Amino acid sequence: MSELLQLERVGHTALITINNPPANTWTETSLPALKAMVEQLNADREIYALVLTGNGPKFFSAGADLNVFAGGDKARARQMITFFGKAFEALAQFRGVSIAAINGYAMGGGLEAALACDIRIAEEHAVMALPEAAVGLLPGGLGTQHLPWLVGEGWAKRMILCGERLDAQTALRIGLVEEVVASGESRQKALELAEKVAKQSPSSVAACKQLIQAARKQPMWSALPMEREMFVDLFDTQDQQEGVNAFLEKRPPVWQNR
Repeated sequence: MSELLQLERVGHTALITINNPPANTWTETSLPALKAMVEQLNADREIYALVLTGNGPKFFSAGADLNVFAGGDKARARQMITFFGKAFEALAQFRGVSIAAINGYAMGGGLEAALACDIRIAEEHAVMALPEAAVGLLPGGLGTQHLPWLVGEGWAKRMILCGERLDAQTALRIGLVEEVVASGESRQKALELAEKVAKQSPSSVAACKQLIQAARKQPMWSALPMEREMFVDLFDTQDQQEGVNAFLEKRPPVWQNR
């Protein structure tokens, strides 16, 4: 869909590499391409997980190229931030499990892409920030919404309002990332985690992800009836029958993702 995004299939995992050197910035081409790519992967029943990483050893993604906003063109700014929002909304709503392999600097829209994923693995030299307010802008790719959910209001305000940059260990301590690995190892670690996803029922994973994310927008008690109904709905899937029978027959399940 775009040379700026490289797509590779590794088993049941889609590996997407942001490929726009030197800083892997997002563009008016790569953002719609990401949205279309995720939608295509949602329709591919053989894909259970998605890994997003950056090309090269230094940058996951530096976000937007500020030259786009230098002229003060509001129409272009509206178009660009719409691209960001729609692309990262699509990523956040990916049917399977999405994992960000943060292999270096994740700044602005780069960090927002990682925030849209379900799980984040950072290399030990990675640096993360949402520095938009320093240039008169704001994190418009879901950053103001995703970040406080993960790290709490206080740390979100430190990063967004004070422009604080975090190293990998600090990010791990506050819950921004789930694991820190040695430099050069995030891609492989993410793929190994994605392999674990392939052992789960894809139908169950999709249902569980929907329920977990529902906790962001409604009280727990109101979601409990939906949880019970979705449990029963899984009995309409082939995966449910296969999973139970495979366990009882002491063999690995063969998922149909339906």
